Amino acid sequence: MIKKAFLALSALVSAFGTMQGADTKWFTDARFGMFVHFGASSVLGQGEWVMYGRSIPRDKYFLLQDVFDPHAFSAKEWVATAKNAGMKYIIFRRWATSPPCGSCIRTAVFSFNRRGTYSISYTNSNAKKLQKEGIKLGFYYSLLDWSREDYQWETGRRSKPFGRTAPSDWNHYIEFMKAQLTELLTNYGDIAVIWFDGHWDQSVNQTDSDPNTIVDWHYDEIYGLIKKLQPNCLIANNHHINPLKGEDYQVFERDVPGENTAGYGGADVSTRLPLETCQTISDAWGFNITDTHYKPTKELVHLLVRTAGMGANLLLNVGPQPDGLIDATSTSRLREMGEWMSKNGQTIYGTTAGWLKPQNWGAITTKGKTHYIHVLDPSAGALALDIKGFKSAKLLTGEGKLGVSKNGNTVTFTLPEKPDAIDTIIEVRI
Repeated sequence: MIKKAFLALSALVSAFGTMQGADTKWFTDARFGMFVHFGASSVLGQGEWVMYGRSIPRDKYFLLQDVFDPHAFSAKEWVATAKNAGMKYIIFRRWATSPPCGSCIRTAVFSFNRRGTYSISYTNSNAKKLQKEGIKLGFYYSLLDWSREDYQWETGRRSKPFGRTAPSDWNHYIEFMKAQLTELLTNYGDIAVIWFDGHWDQSVNQTDSDPNTIVDWHYDEIYGLIKKLQPNCLIANNHHINPLKGEDYQVFERDVPGENTAGYGGADVSTRLPLETCQTISDAWGFNITDTHYKPTKELVHLLVRTAGMGANLLLNVGPQPDGLIDATSTSRLREMGEWMSKNGQTIYGTTAGWLKPQNWGAITTKGKTHYIHVLDPSAGALALDIKGFKSAKLLTGEGKLGVSKNGNTVTFTLPEKPDAIDTIIEVRI
C-alpha cells in the first residue's frame, strides 16, 4: 500500500511536468490556485488535526500509514479539476503523514514506516503531455515535526503525540530539514513554490502573530539553500507576522489581506510583495467526513473577487478522500467556479488591486487603463465613485441598461434592472 502511495506521488509530480523560469509575474498573473491537504490522516475522516494532542505510540501510529491506500488517485484528474476551475498552480501538502506529525512529503531521508526507509522514484514520462495544462507545482513544508526525536519542545507546552520524552537536538533537526528540502528541490524537476507552515509552534507565547521565537529557525540558511538549488522557486511562510528577509510573497490565512475575521491577522499588508489568501471550501483542511459546511459557489467567487481586489491570489483548499478522489461537492464547487472564470476571468487574471480596497458593496480590479468594478451586493442600487480620467463604461454582466452620469471626477453608476446573481461587473476605461 505504501508503494502505491509513492507511485501515486510520482504520477502527480510527473503530471505537472517541467516548469520554466518561475518568477513573481506568473504568480501575480495567476490569481487562483489549489491547495491540497492529503495524507494518512484522511483514513480517519476527522480532518488533518485528528492526531493533535494524542499520545499514541509510534508503532500504533504507523499502522495508520500501512492502511493508507489511495487506490483511486489520478494525477490527471486532479490536474484537470484544477484547470477546469480556472486554477493556475497547486500547492501540495503532505503525502502520507498525519499532521502535525511530519514534514511535508516523506522522503528518503526519513523512515516512512515501521518497515524501513522508502525512496520516492521520479519519472517524467507524462511531462510533455501534461505540461501544456499550464499548472505549476509547489510543495507545502511543515516546519514543525513532533514525531521526530530531534525536534525541540518544552515539557508542558503542548501534549505531543507518541508520548515523546527524549531531549531534542535542534541543530540536527535543522540539518534534517535542509536534507529534505534538497531532495524535494533536486528530485522533482522545477518547483514553483515552497510553502512553509508551523513557525508558530516555536513562538514564545505559542500564538500567531508573535515574532519572538524560542529557537532559531535558521531561515537565512534554509531560504539561501532553496535559492541556490532553484533560484526561481518562490518562498512563502504562513507565520502570520510581517514578511521576513528572503520571502517572495506574503500569506494570509482564511482572510482577505488586511482583514481579521478568523483571528490570524495582525500583520501589516506588504506593499512590496505579492499576496495570497488560503481558504477552505468547507471548514476542514483535510478530509472530514462529518464536515458538511461547504461554502456556496457565490461565496467562493466573492472571496476570489475580493482577494483579487486587494491584489492577492486565492489558494483554495481541497482535502481528498482516503481513496485519492476529490469529493463530489468540492468538485462541483470548483466546476462552477470554473464556469464563472471562463466567462469573467479577464477581470481577475493578470489584474492588480483597484484604487479602492474592497468595500461592502464589492471590489475593483485593474488591468492597465481598464478598471473592473465588481458589484457583489445587488442592493447597492447606485454607486458613486471618484474616477480620474473617466472615458467610458459598459456592463459585462447583468441584464438591462447601465446608468452613467458624471460630475467632475465623480461618476455615478445606476445598476441595471436585473443585476447579475453573483457579480455585476462594470468595465471602465480611463
